[in-house]
Amino acid sequence: MTVSKLEQNRVNGYCGYITTIKQLRKHSNADRLQCATVFGNNVIVDLSYMEGQRIIYFPVDGQLSEEFACDNNLVRLKDENGNNVGGYLDPDKRNITALKLRGEKSDGLVLPIEVLSKYVDVKTLSDGDQIAMLDGHEICRKYIPRSNQRRGRSDFTGNKNRKEEKGKVFYPFFVEHIDTAQLAYNQNAFREGDTCYITLKMHGTSARTANAVEIVKEKRNYILKKIFNIRDKEVKRFAVVSGTRRTTLRNYDGGYYGSNAFRQKYQDFFKDKLPKGVEVFYEIVGYTEGNRTIMGRCSNKLVKDKEFEKQYGKETVFSYGCEPGENDIYVYRMTMTNEDGFVVELPWEQVQIECEKLGVKCVPTFEKFVFTTWDDLMERVEKYYDGTDPIGKTHVREGVVVRIDNRESFTAYKHKNFSFKVLEGIIKDKADAPDMEEAEELVVESV
Repeated sequence: MTVSKLEQNRVNGYCGYITTIKQLRKHSNADRLQCATVFGNNVIVDLSYMEGQRIIYFPVDGQLSEEFACDNNLVRLKDENGNNVGGYLDPDKRNITALKLRGEKSDGLVLPIEVLSKYVDVKTLSDGDQIAMLDGHEICRKYIPRSNQRRGRSDFTGNKNRKEEKGKVFYPFFVEHIDTAQLAYNQNAFREGDTCYITLKMHGTSARTANAVEIVKEKRNYILKKIFNIRDKEVKRFAVVSGTRRTTLRNYDGGYYGSNAFRQKYQDFFKDKLPKGVEVFYEIVGYTEGNRTIMGRCSNKLVKDKEFEKQYGKETVFSYGCEPGENDIYVYRMTMTNEDGFVVELPWEQVQIECEKLGVKCVPTFEKFVFTTWDDLMERVEKYYDGTDPIGKTHVREGVVVRIDNRESFTAYKHKNFSFKVLEGIIKDKADAPDMEEAEELVVESV
């Protein structure tokens, strides 16, 4: 498959990967199961799989299409006697989650490459190909629960007269949040000698504030425009503006939780502090108001791991040390953009200096190193990506981000730990507060 096709072959930023099984071992507590290592993840498979077999790997947080799942008998289906004659996936959700099966972790789903033969000649597929759509058939997409979809589409934007305002005032160089790709699938992105940083990945909602070029259109009289062939007047100036990962906030009414007021104080904070052209990207963590958390909370009993519950208590709340009603921000990126739209990415150490000047926190840094080999990088990542969150110290950390600092544009890759993936899967279906990040993706997709 061509590179251009691969770049487009994602739905909601998710895809499956063609690869080859290179490591198989017996399951430690089940005679009819094996464990395979795929992209560094342990995945449970049955005894039919063999070393060197070509497969498609679906990471957690994905959803198989109804057509693909039914074609391959992957969903639960009962016969007239009530016996399951299908697979194990929920017929409505068809989502892929991290789980433990008889003491072994299973981080994703592995299927033989032949399951794609209805849609493509599998001989044309190569290891590393990314699969989401084939010949017009959807294979998979990012999983977003239906409850999130309903709430997200109706409540997220909350700005009245949004189209009218958008036509009058706009910010051509107010850069959106960049989604961070998975580290495991981007080994080829690293070059020997790269300057790298390992930083904490935080579970909050993305935000951005910039002292950016603002263009205000002032409409002229229609008759004068016709007679003198003149256009509407445009006033160009710098102004401080804030937004979510995708949306420019023109007011703070509405919002995913009924109000974006918790974001406004950061707009007010940066308003008189940012030099012209500077844009700050940050995570907001903690609570919106009262006891309502920014990100979902979950009973740890649902994890079904006594050691996890013993370590982190009865409930996971991603508070990061904030008390109910409080929130905080952690900066993870800064840029400088001139009036012509030329963007300069600030190196990470410069970001840390600027944060100190501004009086704001930046995401914690674990280590700086020079890239030599993939094995060396992963040894370093293994030291930091799991364990208790170092800020609040009450919940598991999400993982880490590996940044390549000597690139012209922002280049970073995330690596989540297994316990967080299990929690994330449960929270999507069970938590009190759905994920506002995913709700916004649905709003953008539907516009």
